[in-house]
Amino acid sequence: MQSAPKVRQVGAKDEVRRVSLTRRWRSRRALRSAQLLDEVVDTQLPLLAAFDEERRRKSADYLAELVALAQDYRYYANGWIDSRELDRRGQRTMNRLARMREESSARLITD
Repeated sequence: MQSAPKVRQVGAKDEVRRVSLTRRWRSRRALRSAQLLDEVVDTQLPLLAAFDEERRRKSADYLAELVALAQDYRYYANGWIDSRELDRRGQRTMNRLARMREESSARLITD
């Protein structure tokens, strides 16, 4: 007669380890996102010199929003803000960028 297989109990240590691994994975993903945003800004920044003053200012404002979002991803990766706060900040940034695009297109139509 065979005995029933032993079932491993999942303890608090296992749960802490799982949470820790998940947190590290999310932190690395956030840092990769920040790095990607930095790369976008770094590639676009030299192009600003060729623009006229108004377009350069608008583009710089747009890039500044991306820099701020990259910094928010780093704050999340360091554990200084939680995922809800990162989501809120990301949504706020996207709304500001959308407003900037709307204002630019509205000026083109009226000019």
